[in-house]
Amino acid sequence: MSDSDEKKGDLRYWIGFNHVSGIGPAKIRALLDHFGSLADAWQASPLQLKQIGIDRRSVENFLETRSTIDLEAEFDRVLEAGINILVWDSPNYPKYLKEIPNPPPLLYMKGQITSGDQWAVAVVGTRRLTTYGRQVTQDLVRALVNNNITVVSGLARGIDSVAHKAAVDAGGRTIAVLGSGLDNLYPAEHRTLADRITNGHGALLTEYALGVRPEARNFPPRNRVISGLSMGVVIVEAGRKSGALITSTFALEQDREVFAVPGNINSPASDGTNRLIQQGAKLVRTVDDVLEELNLTMVPQQVAVQQVIPETAEEAVLLEYLTHQPVHIDDLIRQAKLPSGLVGSTLALMELKGMVQQVGGMNYVLAREPEPTYEIGKTTTGHSEP
Repeated sequence: MSDSDEKKGDLRYWIGFNHVSGIGPAKIRALLDHFGSLADAWQASPLQLKQIGIDRRSVENFLETRSTIDLEAEFDRVLEAGINILVWDSPNYPKYLKEIPNPPPLLYMKGQITSGDQWAVAVVGTRRLTTYGRQVTQDLVRALVNNNITVVSGLARGIDSVAHKAAVDAGGRTIAVLGSGLDNLYPAEHRTLADRITNGHGALLTEYALGVRPEARNFPPRNRVISGLSMGVVIVEAGRKSGALITSTFALEQDREVFAVPGNINSPASDGTNRLIQQGAKLVRTVDDVLEELNLTMVPQQVAVQQVIPETAEEAVLLEYLTHQPVHIDDLIRQAKLPSGLVGSTLALMELKGMVQQVGGMNYVLAREPEPTYEIGKTTTGHSEP
């Protein structure tokens, strides 16, 4: 069997378990820990599943799915739709998303995720946006794109769609996270925008299988993926009960920064954001408030560092796990699966070359140099954009 055939066979079982109601990230981890692979877990008996803590209803759901689903046909349907499958051990599974509690075991993706997408900020808000909210979103997103930041949002009406469109119009990258299967795009009028995103400007992502409708219960889990992909979440406008506030809650749980744009105290669209600021969210006046708080002012240089051709295989491996955030040498040793002595000596050489920097306590970051930033609504020359 070829490597591609083996990988295909493995992915079929990830897809299969993704169809089982009640089998989420924690249970997938338990299955992998016990059986070693989902292929072996797929063959498990009800008794074996119960012995590792799978509840009765989930076992029943699994047995029903196993008896009805055609894994080969389902996998072919995904391929025919031009969809890629990302699982926890996929090389391009988003790095920051994998760090959240119980990350999605499987993601369906159209488009492409690049290494530069690790520098991402979510921009979300109400569907009932005002003229002020639209303008602020456009200005903020253009400024983020000018700083090589990927914009993450939910493709919903209102602030979300304005954010995606502004990123694409500015020639930047954006990731749209859906609360449905990729064959049930919602809302339907954003199909053209979705096509523009996948045509070289980013990706559509969802944890929901083909055929899943955009039901209300799907959107809170979708919001945790939006925040999980991002280093920080900016709420532009949000009413008191806006779904965007759910995203901010997930962001706090995931140790992400929460930002909010202030608005008129008499505007219902700004009630939620003003309350967030009152509760401690960071107020956004210009893009610098976001970039400086997230230490993203040097992304262009960091991108350049990542594009430097490593001189050894060890350097190439370590660069995959180094970002602008401090990473301890012990974590690098574990992730890179290299001997500790080799990692230490390689990091020392990389530091001499200016590729990495030790920031204390045996923590390392990609090297960086000062770079001008951009204010909302300003170009590099300081003139207002049209």
